Amino acid sequence: MKKIIIALSLLLFLGACTKDITRFNEETKRASKIPPGPLFSNAIKGLSDGLASAAVGTNILRHFVKHWAQAVIQDETQFDYISRAVNDAWWARMYRDVLNDLKECERLIAADETMNAAQKANQLAMIEMMQVYTYAILINTFGDVPYTEALDDNQLFPVYDDAKTVYADLLKRLSAAIQKVNASAPGFSATEDLIFQGNSAQWVKFGNSLKIRMAMTIADVDIATARTAFEEAEPGAMNLTSDIAQVKYLSTPPNNNPLYNQLVLANRTDFIASVDLMDKLNQLDDPRKPGFFGLNNAGQYVGGILGIGNDYARMSKPSARVAAPDAPNVLMDYAEMEFYRAEAKERGFTVSGSAETHYHNAVRSSILHWGGSQAQADSYLARPEVAYGTASGNWKEKIGVQKWIALYNRPFECWLEFRRLDYPVLPLPINAVSGFPTRMRYPGNEQQLNGTNYTNAAAKIGGDKTETKLFWDIY
Repeated sequence: MKKIIIALSLLLFLGACTKDITRFNEETKRASKIPPGPLFSNAIKGLSDGLASAAVGTNILRHFVKHWAQAVIQDETQFDYISRAVNDAWWARMYRDVLNDLKECERLIAADETMNAAQKANQLAMIEMMQVYTYAILINTFGDVPYTEALDDNQLFPVYDDAKTVYADLLKRLSAAIQKVNASAPGFSATEDLIFQGNSAQWVKFGNSLKIRMAMTIADVDIATARTAFEEAEPGAMNLTSDIAQVKYLSTPPNNNPLYNQLVLANRTDFIASVDLMDKLNQLDDPRKPGFFGLNNAGQYVGGILGIGNDYARMSKPSARVAAPDAPNVLMDYAEMEFYRAEAKERGFTVSGSAETHYHNAVRSSILHWGGSQAQADSYLARPEVAYGTASGNWKEKIGVQKWIALYNRPFECWLEFRRLDYPVLPLPINAVSGFPTRMRYPGNEQQLNGTNYTNAAAKIGGDKTETKLFWDIY
């Protein structure tokens, strides 16, 4: 025993006499060089996770568009996103988790002098597209946001840039990125590219489709820019029923769809169908209903009222398809593009085919995507309430109602189109804390830490309020 004590004492003595102990600061298990591919993957996964999630502290947009209600907790259904700082989490995810990774990925690739030139150009263009995609989300959530001084370690208090000016710059960046993609050259590898598994040609379609979405978003406020951008992008955008941009999740954690965690693993008895959507599905005998929701305990399709308690057992819940661990999260698809083409035709833009044809293509594609048959789609489109020629209202209402249905389980895109088209017209939830959310308020952290720039931005947009309309939302 004495020998052991003497040996330990000697080791401690020798350690104490060591002059240079800086070697202990070396992180021997840390990678000496970060590969850019995983950064790209992580950015896309972080973006997709936020868009797919239904966590009350992450994404409550399914309540904004009245697709889902809740049986017990009513804060989120009443448009209260402040108590759990959903706006703070959304802001942090987009800047810290997505844009920061994309920026570092871009820096590493740009500095790599060994990469094939065509592949390098493709990767940088794909990063640019995802940066544009993410900044568009921020603008369409908050309005004016940090842009020119964002993600700069030397700018701790970035100014907020004018949303309309930033949007115009994003369109220019996107157009340039599309032109830089060589469809026959490689981009990221199949495992790094979570959207298209290394298919560069699909990225060209994605870029053009994103350009159409952005063009149509500003159509009410800048018809000339919208027309030009749409007509430039339309020939190269998604034009096949098989065209889809989606993140394919795995069946095992931690790379499963986050909805599986919230609907299955958490064993949460709260999320239910909204009566607003369910009544419409029942009224139209919509064949997408089984894909959207399951039957209640009595074998019926029933939705709950937003803002008050609902009997969970009596309500329909999100379907097994939606709650599956490997359920993909759709970022963009052919149906969305066909709705835009129908709208563009009504606005007088140059696009082949009729508004009716594109509208019917969109509805049919959505039904097939959600498990309906061709016969069911044809029967549905023959209904007077659905057929473009006989459905009630103007073109905004016809397209708006069906797009609201088709964008089920894509809450951010649905919120964007809901604000832009102003249809369907739905009542506010019971005891709503605000009017309909046309934006989210700026994060509390920004008010505390970047107060001067926050105050200036809030004043410029007309007040940091939930009901303040964004620059493109003029109706």
